[in-house]
Amino acid sequence: MSSVKNLKKDINYTLGDIISICQIATELNPEVKKEDANAIVDEVIVTFDELIAKVNAKNVENKKAHYKAVSAELETRANALIEKVNNL
Repeated sequence: MSSVKNLKKDINYTLGDIISICQIATELNPEVKKEDANAIVDEVIVTFDELIAKVNAKNVENKKAHYKAVSAELETRANALIEKVNNL
């Protein structure tokens, strides 16, 4: 169970940090359009919801492999979101 708990924490902290970075970027750079930043935040929230739903899935045959796949997806999607923040 601790791996599930840690995975949920990783999802929460990683995506929360991306939201914080996005907000800081808009505050420090007046050229950034708030609509663009808000769109990224919305995408982060959708990503969070989707990943948590996958973690909470009940009918999974190989839980260890499933959680590794969710963790890999978190890394991939987080990197893509960070790239979007960097391009603001």
